[in-house]
Amino acid sequence: MDMFDEKGIKPMLISERVDPYDDVDSIFELKFDGIRCIAYIDDQSTDLRNKRNMMLLPRFPELELLHEGCKQKCILDGELIVLVNGKPDFYEVQRRTVLTDPFKIELAYKKHPAGFVAYDILYYKDKPVTDLPLMERKKLLDEVISESDILSKSRYIETDGIAMYKFAEDFNLEGVVGKKKSSLYWFGKKSKEWKKIKVLKEEDFICIGYMFNKNSMTTLILAKYDDKNKLIITNHVSLGVSIAKLKQHGMKISDCPIDSLTGYADATWIEPMVCTIEYMPSEKEGIRQPTFKSVRVDKLPEKCRLHNTH
Repeated sequence: MDMFDEKGIKPMLISERVDPYDDVDSIFELKFDGIRCIAYIDDQSTDLRNKRNMMLLPRFPELELLHEGCKQKCILDGELIVLVNGKPDFYEVQRRTVLTDPFKIELAYKKHPAGFVAYDILYYKDKPVTDLPLMERKKLLDEVISESDILSKSRYIETDGIAMYKFAEDFNLEGVVGKKKSSLYWFGKKSKEWKKIKVLKEEDFICIGYMFNKNSMTTLILAKYDDKNKLIITNHVSLGVSIAKLKQHGMKISDCPIDSLTGYADATWIEPMVCTIEYMPSEKEGIRQPTFKSVRVDKLPEKCRLHNTH
């Protein structure tokens, strides 16, 4: 069956996260904080699906006319985004994906309409084009798309990945993706020819305990001192956590350091240890997708205070 009719495409993935870099053989695009999705476009209709093949138009009906901006039947790979105050807002996109009430959906898209940013083309004039190098696919993308309020092409620069990263950092964007100009497109595969450069921050917290989740992951309980020298639980972190690492740095079981604490009956408390956490900055949550990075034996817990990230 033709891939356009069959649907169910799994997009190509990025294999690794790296530090900012320059490369004359690569292009660099902004990483948009939205939902990766595939758009199936013909001259009369649009079908938009996420990585799990869920149809998205019922929740984002303002995008049902994407096909009016495309000059040929095609399949596009891109990002569904919602702009709030001029920047992609992942939380608004995420909120929209769980709405089912048509009235609430209409209110949401009238306040913050969604858009689709295309950065690749997988199918053109009734045939796949995934065996073409990236830069040839970019040329086809330019031929196909007429930009509008709901449809745009991802801009890129060549060679200067570090400069693109600094731009993303300055404007609090999610990050950058570096792609080899010669890269082909492999459905559902993690490619080393595409690299993710995320805008991340580091901050020190006090680890005061840990819990085991239902999925067997270990979650650290993080805290800081307030201006009255009281410990306040601020966050939790599960990614990158290893009890073995904590034990290597002298972790010792202790009593709960906070009085009148509820909701932590299954926690194991330890003597406070300073840990460095890596995360994506978030205006709404403060930190997003936190990852445990290391233990700091050179810093006293009393130095970790609210409103102090140094």
